[in-house]
Amino acid sequence: MSCSYFRSLKKCTCSFSLFFFFTVLAILYMLFSMDRLKVISSHVEFQNKWTSTFIIPVVPNDPYRNHTFCNFQPLLPKEALEASHLLKSIAWPETPTLPSPLSLNQTSDPTHSTFTILPGRKGGQWYIGDQLEVMIKIYDFQGHPKKSGGDLLLARLHNPKLNAGVAGQVVDHLNGSYSTVFSLLWEGSAQVEVILVHPSEAITVLRKLTIEHHDRIFFKSDFRSGKITETTTCNVCLDLTKQPVCNYTDLHTSESWFCYRPKKLSCDARINHATGGYKQKTLKTNEEKLFQGGVNMRVSLPAAGPANVTILPKIKGQAQIKSSIVKSGPSGYYYQGVWRALDGTTVQQFNTSSAISQCLKGKKLHLHGDSTIRQWFEHLTEVSPDLKTFDLHSHRKIGPHMALDYVNNVLVTYRCHGPPIRFSPVPVSELRYIANELDHIIGGPDTVIVISIWAHFSTYPIEVYIRRLQGIRSAVQRLMSRAPGTLVIIRTANPKALSLSETLLVSDWFALQRDKVLRAVFKGVKVHLVDAWEMVLAHYLPHNLHPPPPIIKNMIDVVLSYICPQKVGKLH
Repeated sequence: MSCSYFRSLKKCTCSFSLFFFFTVLAILYMLFSMDRLKVISSHVEFQNKWTSTFIIPVVPNDPYRNHTFCNFQPLLPKEALEASHLLKSIAWPETPTLPSPLSLNQTSDPTHSTFTILPGRKGGQWYIGDQLEVMIKIYDFQGHPKKSGGDLLLARLHNPKLNAGVAGQVVDHLNGSYSTVFSLLWEGSAQVEVILVHPSEAITVLRKLTIEHHDRIFFKSDFRSGKITETTTCNVCLDLTKQPVCNYTDLHTSESWFCYRPKKLSCDARINHATGGYKQKTLKTNEEKLFQGGVNMRVSLPAAGPANVTILPKIKGQAQIKSSIVKSGPSGYYYQGVWRALDGTTVQQFNTSSAISQCLKGKKLHLHGDSTIRQWFEHLTEVSPDLKTFDLHSHRKIGPHMALDYVNNVLVTYRCHGPPIRFSPVPVSELRYIANELDHIIGGPDTVIVISIWAHFSTYPIEVYIRRLQGIRSAVQRLMSRAPGTLVIIRTANPKALSLSETLLVSDWFALQRDKVLRAVFKGVKVHLVDAWEMVLAHYLPHNLHPPPPIIKNMIDVVLSYICPQKVGKLH
């Protein structure tokens, strides 16, 4: 053969060897990077790995569902199926399409709407143990009856003199009428109150906002190296077509978080997390008219007839009046300003610091979540002089916080949950996901975990919240498996006062949806619930994102009653 043939063969062999060498090197580098579990920066290609995977539908044929730049990481088949069922279970009734131009004339009007107490037994007498049924009729601003449902209504039965109250269960009949059912639990007078929180037309807007403007709250991070500092926008999802991103997805929980890549610095130079701001112009012309306090937002409905009933003592052997509309009752009620649970738990009163200290003696109480659970840390340290706060040199609103009672060997901690969280600024080292924190807790009979996570997820598609709860639930189950004696308590969402700007971010409708999901996700898991929704709704004090001290005190009494029960409480 010619020399040119051997030279070509040698050249090919050399090229193949180089190709093989670099291929092996690339594979080894990929394996090394995965093994180190570093948070890596990425461009569009990294995000595209997730776009073709399973996307959870919100509601079948939902007119507001579309594909935006916000894509979600894949769920395991079991979790995806559960998420699909959850979405169907919380599907809100169809709400009206808004006319253009928008007018209030055919929208729900609380002034024209009414509620009527339906008759019970003959003579109109009511006894403890009965259920009171109230019919609600919704009319528009022209006085015409509405023909569809979807309004957000809240109801309670109360007696101001007795400091008594109980939440009502509202049922939508999808034709402009609603029923609310109250359990009659105390002797004496009881007054019905029904509040229109949002007309159905406002719900149309809120649903649309979630799809079209889920980034109406945005975040930022500072990147620093030496004298160079850059700030970029961050969020659960970003428009990857604008510029490259840094991918801070947690590789253990798969929770997504992205920041736009700084121009000069690397992704590893990120030092903090903060709220960046709020998009102002998210409503279309005249849509703000649907969110007017005193007009059509959080307005009480008038009664068509008496608004009060008199409850008589229970007569032995007398049949109780029960509604066929609802299958379950309230979780508890107030009497003399004290919460009484109806799930079998005896709620004790821990009115002295010594009573609290004795209950927590030898315990480690770990509080994880948002500012509504930080309230509990602040309450405990305020009413328990022996519980001394240990200065960790952290911001009061951000934490982490720690308090110690050396005499009684008590440890209480608070740590905020991972992003999204509207705290500013949080050092990157303090951004911890609850699931990861639970995986580092030893647990046991001396350990109590309390979790509250809901308020900071209100602007995102509900899928984001479902994923977070599924991850936390898995971590709770792992903790209970390795340390069965560990007590886990979940605080639910609660209703709150609303302004226009607050409504577009943290409306009670958003909170209610997440509250339903939270209860469903943890159903069947051996956790206890503190029903903040009913404890705020049933109380005489105004609703607040951060409930006032009397309500917080009752919540803490429920928690301490779980920790130090007189008898075993019924699990959720």
